[in-house]
Amino acid sequence: MASEFDLIARYFTRAAPAGLLGVGDDCALFPVPPGEQVATSTDLLLEGRHFFPDVDPKALGHKALAVNLSDLAAMGARPIGCVLGLALPRLDEAWLAAFAEGFHALAQVHGCPLIGGDTTRSVHDLAISVTVFGAVPADAALRRDGARADDDIWVSGELGAADVAYRLLDGQDPADAARLAATRGALE
Repeated sequence: MASEFDLIARYFTRAAPAGLLGVGDDCALFPVPPGEQVATSTDLLLEGRHFFPDVDPKALGHKALAVNLSDLAAMGARPIGCVLGLALPRLDEAWLAAFAEGFHALAQVHGCPLIGGDTTRSVHDLAISVTVFGAVPADAALRRDGARADDDIWVSGELGAADVAYRLLDGQDPADAARLAATRGALE
């Protein structure tokens, strides 16, 4: 069986952009542009809670980073880099290759290189933790406490559709044509 360091080298080590110390050392290092602040966010995804065990690993790799990138965007921050933690119940190299492909593809599109993380063996289900780091001009972060009466609120998609779709797919709610039609976007 491959060691933790072999798995990291094979699936998650990429050249870090200039000025960043990435995967392979005790800590990642990255500069913060003058006059800017660091914005950071962490999300934990658990098998059976946030995704089904049979989910496409490439799509899951994409989702694992996407949920964090959306937090940076909500604050008005641009990505600097990210770290990834994986607790794997078993070694499946085909799964890891597909997960890494989805993760790295989205990271490249958004200029958010993987610069560190950790892997370990899980005794139960798969767990994925991603932390992103971004930069935002000092005092320009779009904070929740900055909302004011009469501000516009913009929403994409159908509010609650993903939750309804999850409950339908998980068998928590009975399927019916009207609910399935209403959640079609969340199911695709």
